[in-house]
Amino acid sequence: MKLGGGELPHKSWLDKITTEIPIYLMRTDGHMAIVNSKVLALAGITKDTPNPEGGVIEKDATGEPTGIIKDKALSLINKILPSVTDEKNAKTFDMGVQEALKNGVTQIHNMSENAKSWDNIAIFEKAKAEGRLKIRTYFFPHISMRHELAQKIKKEGKGDEWLRFGGVKELVDGSLGSTTAWFYQPYTDAPETHGFALMQMDDLKQNIKEAHELGLQLAIHGIGDRANDEILKIFDELNVKGSRPRIEHAQHLSKAAINRFAELDVIPSMHPFHAIDDGRWAEERIGPERIKTTYAFKSLLDAGATLSFGSDWYVAPLNPIAGIYAAVTRRTLDGKNPTGWVPQEKISVEDAVKAYTINNAYAGFQESDLGSIEVGKLESWLIWLYWITIFLKLHL
Repeated sequence: MKLGGGELPHKSWLDKITTEIPIYLMRTDGHMAIVNSKVLALAGITKDTPNPEGGVIEKDATGEPTGIIKDKALSLINKILPSVTDEKNAKTFDMGVQEALKNGVTQIHNMSENAKSWDNIAIFEKAKAEGRLKIRTYFFPHISMRHELAQKIKKEGKGDEWLRFGGVKELVDGSLGSTTAWFYQPYTDAPETHGFALMQMDDLKQNIKEAHELGLQLAIHGIGDRANDEILKIFDELNVKGSRPRIEHAQHLSKAAINRFAELDVIPSMHPFHAIDDGRWAEERIGPERIKTTYAFKSLLDAGATLSFGSDWYVAPLNPIAGIYAAVTRRTLDGKNPTGWVPQEKISVEDAVKAYTINNAYAGFQESDLGSIEVGKLESWLIWLYWITIFLKLHL
């Protein structure tokens, strides 16, 4: 279901449908949800429930919860969700694999959002044993499971070409759409907030330090300009250069951050489709100045960074050709920017393809096996030659 722009939904909207059956609707980006009064009651959320660190329970002028729940406050809801059967997990997994193959995707980097995602490893391993894992996977558990992952690697190794381990994921802030991305300045259309960090920076630094010392690759989610600067600062202080640390999204950057990606050898792991989606409304949210360094593909390349592209699926389409189109044209989905939104950040087809192939291979320590057409390398991306040719004929 898609809701148009305007005011945020309210629990009363859902209560009109039912107050007896729980209703829980997640925003596309996974950082905000709307629930009805039944869910609030089951979760024990009242006007006296404080915001957890890194999360928000929206309340009205009287202090009553509105039903809007953001980021780490979602854990209060998630703990009451019914468990999912093994059969449903397998069915969902197989649907995801088919969606990847339908779009010509033969490998994914699977990013975990929380400690519970550790249980998903068993789903992947079972699928592999049964011959249902038909795409190569680099699995990143949440950083809270760093010691468990290190023990698993010590006992079993880093896996094989079908299911690999070696990195961990963490989230520093939320999303632009949910006004939970962490900025220095307030949101233009929500001046009461500038977003927030999902944890204390001292805790983040300690977790990153331990993961790095365990030999694990770091993939840290950063959306807002302050979130990205804080991550880069920690990477610099801990001297993780050479271990191919990544910032997932690297979405809204300070001007100073752009050069620091190359200087610190940090990989901006970006998702170009969001530029033509968010570009419809981002200026209303953060103003005309901050959008100049939003999805700064070309600036990062010009600074010497190794730009890596992905889909951020399920938040955005899995189709890599859609991502190439977005990076090359920056034509927003509403058709209002035919020459490109923030056009100075458009890049060439060649650079976009590199970001999806050889640069991605580098970001996953696979440049010797994947990413370019060479003798001895896997041929899983040859089909791209056909699709890229069609793309060029239709769109440029």
